[in-house]
Amino acid sequence: MVNKHDMEIPFEELEQPEVGHGGYKGLNPRSETLPKGHTVDPGLRPLLCDILVEHDRGIEVRDGCKLFADIYRPPYAADRSVPAILCWSPFGKKFNGVDSLKLMTPWNLGIPGGMLSGLEKFEAPDPAEWVNNGYAIINIDSRGAFDSEGRMVIMGTQDAEDGYDVIEWVAKQQWCNGKVGMAGNSHLAIVQWFIAALQPPSLKAIAPWEGCGDLYREQFGRGGIYGGDLFDNLIIKYILRGRNGMESFRKMYQQHPLVNTWWNDKRPDMTKINIPTYITGTWTNTMHGMGAIRGWMEVNSPHKWLRFHPYQEWYDIWGDSQSNTELIKFFDRFLMEKDNDWELTPRVRLAVLRYGENTPLKNVIEDDFPVPRTQYKRMYLTSERRLSFEAPSAKSTIAYNSQEQQSIATFTYTFPEKMQLIGIPKAVLYMRCDDYEDMDVFILLSKLSPLGKEQLNMNIPWTNLPVSSIDEIPEDKRTEVILYKGPTGVLRASHRAIDKSRSMHPNWPFHPHEREDKIQPGTVVRLEIGIWAMGTEFAAGESIQLRIGGFYPGTSNFGTTEHVRNHGKHWVHLGGEYDSHLVLPFV
Repeated sequence: MVNKHDMEIPFEELEQPEVGHGGYKGLNPRSETLPKGHTVDPGLRPLLCDILVEHDRGIEVRDGCKLFADIYRPPYAADRSVPAILCWSPFGKKFNGVDSLKLMTPWNLGIPGGMLSGLEKFEAPDPAEWVNNGYAIINIDSRGAFDSEGRMVIMGTQDAEDGYDVIEWVAKQQWCNGKVGMAGNSHLAIVQWFIAALQPPSLKAIAPWEGCGDLYREQFGRGGIYGGDLFDNLIIKYILRGRNGMESFRKMYQQHPLVNTWWNDKRPDMTKINIPTYITGTWTNTMHGMGAIRGWMEVNSPHKWLRFHPYQEWYDIWGDSQSNTELIKFFDRFLMEKDNDWELTPRVRLAVLRYGENTPLKNVIEDDFPVPRTQYKRMYLTSERRLSFEAPSAKSTIAYNSQEQQSIATFTYTFPEKMQLIGIPKAVLYMRCDDYEDMDVFILLSKLSPLGKEQLNMNIPWTNLPVSSIDEIPEDKRTEVILYKGPTGVLRASHRAIDKSRSMHPNWPFHPHEREDKIQPGTVVRLEIGIWAMGTEFAAGESIQLRIGGFYPGTSNFGTTEHVRNHGKHWVHLGGEYDSHLVLPFV
C-alpha cells in the first residue's frame, strides 16, 4: 500500500483473529454445498434452496495484496448467468446479524427468531434469501481485516481501489453474468459512495442504505470536535480483528485536528457516481442521514431513489420483509434486466415521526427532497425563552454554564395546530464567552408534550417487544439504537468559517475545518450551526424546544465528555443586531 498523503499516517494495533470470536473459523479455503432446509443453528431460518459456499476465496488486488471472501451462489446455475452483490467491510465475513443483534441491541430490535439464517454478514443481505432469487452474495474481509493482507484502511482511495479490483475480478468469474451490485447498511453503505465514484465498469447498481457522506464532518470530527468514541470503544475493541494494525482516526485527530489531505480523502465525490442508486436514510441515525441526503442531491444518474424510513437501519434490512422485497426488485431491474416496473417506484418517499407510542407515517410520497413546497421560517430567540416569528428589538442575553451538563438555555414554541417540520433546520446564534478563547456549542431540537414533558421517539416497531410504552423501557435498554431525542447540531466556534460554494444547502453550511479562528474572550461571534435533518409531526398543543448547552445532548451510550473544551459561562445574545434565530422547514 502506497502512502498517497503528505504526512505519516498514524496506526494502531488490533487484536489478532481468534477462532470463535465473531464467527471466525480460521483460514481454510474450501467449498461445500449447503442443502435446502439446512440450518446454521437451531431456531434460525432454514435455507430455501441449495447454496454453494466458497470459503476464504483469495482475490488479489493491484498492489499484490490478497483479500479473502466467502462466496454464496446457486450451485447449478448456467455459466455467465448469476449477478453478484458485493458486501464490503472489515467486521468479519462470518460475524453475522444474529450475533450482532445480541451484542448491540435491546430485544434484538424486535426482529422475530427465524428471520435470519446466520449466513448474513453484519449489516448485509441474507444469502438464504438472495441465492434463492438467483444472486451470488460476496462477503469480503477488506484490506487488513482478519486474514486479508495489508494494513487495515477505512474508506478513502485505497479502500475504493480495492473494491474496484474485486468487482472486476467477480465479473470475470465463469458463473457471473458480468453485472455486480453493492448493498448493505452503514459501513457497507458508506464504502459504496467511494467505490462507485471510481466507476468500475462492471458495477451496475448500488444500494447505500444509511451511508454517512463525510467521515470528518459527520462522524469523527463533527463540528470540529472529536466524535469517534463509539468506533474506538465498541467497534475496535469488540469487532475489528487483524494481523497488521489499522490506520487510526483517534491518533490522526490528535495529531491533525484540522482537515488535511487524509481527512479530505474520507469524503467521497458523489457527483462521479453515474449508475442506478437506491438510497435509504433515517432522521434518527446520529451518523448517516446527511450522507443519504447529499447522495440524493449529487449522484449523477437519472435512475436514483430515496427512501427515508422511520426505523433503525438493521430493522429495516433484516426485520422488514417489504424492504427486502423492494431491494431485490431494484437489483432484478438493473442486474438481471427484468421488466418489473421498478421505475414506477416513487422517487422520493419520506417518514414522519410522531414520537412516544404513536405510529410514524411511512412512505409519504414527495416530488423531491428537500420537499419543494417547504417554507423556511425564522423563529427568533427571545428574552422570555420563547421562539417567536417576530424579532425582538430590545437586546438581552441568556447564559448557561458550559461546564455543567444540566445547565442549558432553552427556547420554546407551542404549535396552535397540527404541523409538520420536514427538512434541514439551522441555528444562527450570536454568542460570547468571557472566560476562554473558544466555545463548543451543542444544540438539540426537542419535542414536548402539551404538559411540557420531553418526548422520545421509538426507532423500532412496538410489535414483538416486552414493553408497550417509553416509560416501561428499563434504563439499561435506553440506548441510541432504539431511542431518539431529536435532531442535533454541533460546532466548535473556532471552526465557524464557512465555504458557501461547497454547502449543499443554505441550512447545511460547509465548514472547511482548515483553520482555527480563536476568539478574544468577551467578543460576540456569529455561529451558523447546521442541524441534522428532521421529519417530525407536532400535534396542536405540542411544542418544539431549542436547547443550547456545552455537552452533546442526544442519546449516546459510548460518547464521553473528554473532547469538549468549554470553560465558564456561554452567553447567547438576543435582539437588535444580534438576531439569534432558528430556521425551520415547515411543510
